Amino acid sequence: MDIVNLLQASNAAFAGIVFVLSLLIGSFLNVVIYRLPLILEQQWRSQCAELTGQSEAAAESTLTLSSPRSHCPACKATVRAVHNIPLISWLALRGHCASCGASIPARYPLIELATALLGAAVAWHFGFGFEAGCALLVTWFLIPLTGIDVDHQLLPDGMTLPLMWLGLLASLWHDPASGSALPVSPRDAIMGAAAGYLFLLGIFHAFKLLTGKEGMGFGDFKLFAALGAWLGWQMLPLILLLSAAVGAAVGIALIVFRKQGREVPIPYGPYLAGAGWIAMLWGPQIVGGYLSLSGLR
Repeated sequence: MDIVNLLQASNAAFAGIVFVLSLLIGSFLNVVIYRLPLILEQQWRSQCAELTGQSEAAAESTLTLSSPRSHCPACKATVRAVHNIPLISWLALRGHCASCGASIPARYPLIELATALLGAAVAWHFGFGFEAGCALLVTWFLIPLTGIDVDHQLLPDGMTLPLMWLGLLASLWHDPASGSALPVSPRDAIMGAAAGYLFLLGIFHAFKLLTGKEGMGFGDFKLFAALGAWLGWQMLPLILLLSAAVGAAVGIALIVFRKQGREVPIPYGPYLAGAGWIAMLWGPQIVGGYLSLSGLR
């Protein structure tokens, strides 16, 4: 039995391989979460300097996702490959730098572990095939988008727009005969992308008209459009309800337990991403269960 037949026959084997692969992907996603906002800031500063005709005071080293190599923020020592093994190295070093002993935040191994667990869940749910590949791609986009939005209240166009376009392109490979949930048909994908963007845009302008404030950012519209492109317009109401419910619960908890003022903005992207991921895996079952309980079906 070759490897493809093995993966098709055993969800456990496929999930195990995806778990290990996603650990590696998670390590890279940590880099994306940390560096992409810095890269964008670097680009904005350079563009501002060009527009104002001013030369930058000091030449900044060009930062990319691959350069310079990972290093300790405290002592600047380059992280050796043996100390950069996802999850394992952090545990072996007990969360400290091998060179200077400075503490390494637990969020790094947690993101790697979360990426691995979510990837394995996708593999187990869908089984080996194109559908699982699509779901893994969406998952690997949503994780850094969540991290960046939590840290900076920013959803970069460089991630939301490619995610949307990939969803629209993937819809060209929709196979109605397969019964697969991903990708959706081109019609559903186009309607989902348009409806997702326009609906939140309408909410944005209505809220601004009533309160004089901006309730969300344009990145939220683009992320909702990307989810619509992948999951179709039919899943948008469920995503909206799930994200609003969780967002409201978290917001109330922050106000009550952390004494956070109501005027402090809360990023909406993580709730959209989480709701989209849930809808991707169990959306039809959730909608079907609700319709059955309500007597509408």
